[in-house]
Amino acid sequence: MPDTEKTQGRWLHTECLPADHEGIIKAARVLTDGGLVAFPTETVYGLGGNALNPAAIAAIFNAKGRPADNPLIAHVLNAQEAARYGEWNALAQTLAEAFWPGPLTLIVPRKSGVPAAVSAGLDSLALRAPSHPAARALIAACGFPLAAPSANRSGSPSPTTARHVLSDLDGRIPLILDGGASEVGLESTVVDATGDLPLILRPGAVTPEMIAMVVGECRIADSVMRQLKDYEVAPSPGMRHQHYAPHAHLTLVDGSPEDQRKALLKLAAGRENTWVLALDGLMREGDAVSLQPLGKDAHAAAHRLFYLLRRADEEGVEALFAQTLPRDGLGLAVMNRMVRAAGFDILDAKSVLNDEPQEER
Repeated sequence: MPDTEKTQGRWLHTECLPADHEGIIKAARVLTDGGLVAFPTETVYGLGGNALNPAAIAAIFNAKGRPADNPLIAHVLNAQEAARYGEWNALAQTLAEAFWPGPLTLIVPRKSGVPAAVSAGLDSLALRAPSHPAARALIAACGFPLAAPSANRSGSPSPTTARHVLSDLDGRIPLILDGGASEVGLESTVVDATGDLPLILRPGAVTPEMIAMVVGECRIADSVMRQLKDYEVAPSPGMRHQHYAPHAHLTLVDGSPEDQRKALLKLAAGRENTWVLALDGLMREGDAVSLQPLGKDAHAAAHRLFYLLRRADEEGVEALFAQTLPRDGLGLAVMNRMVRAAGFDILDAKSVLNDEPQEER
């Protein structure tokens, strides 16, 4: 029996192929037959299935262990294709012309021919045109949109390499296309484009400032930095359920840089198997912590965050303490992922230093 043969709903081995012409042709055959393929995008690796095939959509949810109320994103080549599946309007067209192909997802009303399951039963549809050449070649070879959430087990840090995908989904899917490390490192910006003004539901590499430069104004949903209430519907991926979380508990420390440094030192003091995540320059030479640098700025942190969270799992780290970032530009996207990975556990640095009780934030 070949390693990739399916038995009792699982594969004995998940095949990993280069994202070259031969790999893409094989992957397109798997997808056309209703199977699943993990493939690289410029944001993170996606777990793709035919967005027009309800059985393939169900298989995505099953492979990830994904809650059924968490909508998927349909990947297409361009705005012309997107308009076949969603009710396109002037705002969506303007944003697509400015940022597609690229890390921007647009939510528009879903057309009747698209299965409701891809949108978790909502009347809307999330659409994106990725810029990664392998992703675009795969979509073109298939001839249908690819529903593709991140290619990881639900709730864990998103995968930025094929190795990450294999770690989570080996035996759960037949094929992974390896296109190297993801360029951005965070999932796409999700924008509700159903109204007159864009509303960011999930921040990403296309920042509010960039969108405002194109259309004059951009709103940000308050749920970007808080948990949804039980009665609230999640119109976008990454809003309701716990996401991006490592096995180790992650705690964020907010405040001025110097207060953050002192609080991180205090929290990590004397603890084994504990990492501190901070931007370059926050901690000083000789500080008694196991420092894992996030990089020089939010762009570097976006690229390194999921890598570091996954490495912490691999190395058995038991606790993580991290500096918060300014909540503007790409920093907003990094903070959106960090607060969810931390289960919204954010400490005030001054309160830590003064041994004050912490309020829920």
